[in-house]
Amino acid sequence: MKSILILARAAVLSLLVSAGAFAADVVDINRAGAEELAQVLVGVGPAKAEAIVEHRERNGDFRSAEELAEVRGIGLALVERNIDRIEVGAARRASRGRED
Repeated sequence: MKSILILARAAVLSLLVSAGAFAADVVDINRAGAEELAQVLVGVGPAKAEAIVEHRERNGDFRSAEELAEVRGIGLALVERNIDRIEVGAARRASRGRED
């Protein structure tokens, strides 16, 4: 009986650790494709992920995570929910259509 409890605790612990590893995924919104964005960001499916990529291609790389809210279908609440999963890599090209 004692060994069953130990095995059950070990199984639960391994599930918690592996779930934490997935929750810690981070995505660079200036490099990731639609598939990766949809996998990592909570509340972002294929359509929203594709909208993020299209916005980035039209307007240049994002300068902050908050700029994601400029993408149709993405609001500040969704950005805040994912803020720990979002990384903003250095812009590869000058942003078009934006003034600094």
